[in-house]
Amino acid sequence: MKNPFKVSPAINSPIITISLMSLMLGFMMTSAMRTNSARADVRRDPNVADRLALTDGTAQNDIKTQEELTGLRREVAKLREDASKMQAALSKETGQAKVIYESLESLKLFAGITEVEGQGVRIELRDAPNSKEDFVEDKIIHDTDILKVVNELWNAGAEAVSVNNNRVALGTNFRCVGSTILVDSVRIASPIVIQALGDSKSLKGALEMPGGIHEEITRIDPKMMEIVLVDKMLLPAYSGSTEKKFVKTVEVPK
Repeated sequence: MKNPFKVSPAINSPIITISLMSLMLGFMMTSAMRTNSARADVRRDPNVADRLALTDGTAQNDIKTQEELTGLRREVAKLREDASKMQAALSKETGQAKVIYESLESLKLFAGITEVEGQGVRIELRDAPNSKEDFVEDKIIHDTDILKVVNELWNAGAEAVSVNNNRVALGTNFRCVGSTILVDSVRIASPIVIQALGDSKSLKGALEMPGGIHEEITRIDPKMMEIVLVDKMLLPAYSGSTEKKFVKTVEVPK
């Protein structure tokens, strides 16, 4: 199968070169947008009962950094929109420029930095504060539950995944912090909505297989996990940092 990312090195047009450099500059600027404020003063709260007390919806008020992150996401989206316009200009060219455009589109799709749509499944995870279960921890959705669901979806052939409208990409992490869960630096709380694009029946079947994650989560309360087949849905682009501090591309000897 031909590698869609491979582009011939014989690119001599200065217009193409400048356009490509401008595009890359746009993505480099998005990397610089990463903020550390969302990670400040976050500590794991050992008292999980506090989270249950907030399950009625007041936990949403604990997402203090959401407005700031939303503002940063808008700026990132604007930069990526400008980069897409440059790509559109490249697409009107012929020959090498067209190859570059198609390769960039494939790369964006592969990296998750573009919106996508298609069929798939919608999973909703909810805390169960009214359950008769004696162990408090079993009544709430944990970061590990989300991770298990996401991993099962990837294993079943999912091609794109989002958690509470946050696109999951390489390096995305999930962590419980007090009454909320962090998806990278974004705070979310129950209900947790996971969307995955792919063969909807295969994805649902993988989640519901005997002894699987659906059975594990719903053993306390059937309402803690719901899976719905969806004919068409839209997933957002990944809006987190793409900065790499320790890795670099390998130069190919000429």
